[in-house]
Amino acid sequence: MIGQLRSVVIDCPDPRALAAFYSELLGLPVDADASDDDWVVLAGSGHRLAFQKAPDLRPPTWPAPERPQQFHLDVQVADVDAAEQRVLELGARRLPGEGDDFRVYADPAGHPFCLVFTD
Repeated sequence: MIGQLRSVVIDCPDPRALAAFYSELLGLPVDADASDDDWVVLAGSGHRLAFQKAPDLRPPTWPAPERPQQFHLDVQVADVDAAEQRVLELGARRLPGEGDDFRVYADPAGHPFCLVFTD
């Protein structure tokens, strides 16, 4: 092993706003000691998710290949209908495409993520 994963970093126009969305979605608190206006970190349970200011971000267009998804997060949920209602309230939007055990959404900055569930 060469190293260990420290953070997954997401570029976005407003790091604080997108961090607040994912804080609610994942239950990870903002690490105030590791955050400023251009860089916000969520940390907890051994996970670190960081948001980096990218004022000229061109968000992905799902599922069109001109601007591919770049990355996405799979978020495990127990009740997909309740989780969907909550993420939509937080500013996410539903995207086309789903499977037997997942639904696709865009976060407020346009990055795709999936709610993954079991029947």
